[in-house]
Amino acid sequence: MSARKPSRWQGSDAAIRAVQVAFDVESGVLEAVRCAAFADNISPSDQIRKILGLTTASRPQRPRLTVTLTPADYEALGRKYGLNVEERLAIKERVTQELIDFTEQTLKRASK
Repeated sequence: MSARKPSRWQGSDAAIRAVQVAFDVESGVLEAVRCAAFADNISPSDQIRKILGLTTASRPQRPRLTVTLTPADYEALGRKYGLNVEERLAIKERVTQELIDFTEQTLKRASK
């Protein structure tokens, strides 16, 4: 007897069959794709799909930045911000504010 999938997983079959492909290219190619993606406000993956004439997801994506943080990174950030390492949400909020401050400073320098 086969197990029945929950309804929220019904549409996942195509995604499960998809394969991520990595391309080893020169740094100039990588930079050109990333710059074009940035200019078009899309991900590098969607830029590659656009170059290849493939469809991209039409769903609006949340604008977000990602970084992988190790337990040691959380310890360092906790010390930096004077927070307990277990206060991950507070650490995330402080990092977010630091990124906002960075952006404001960068824009001020660019406008001079």
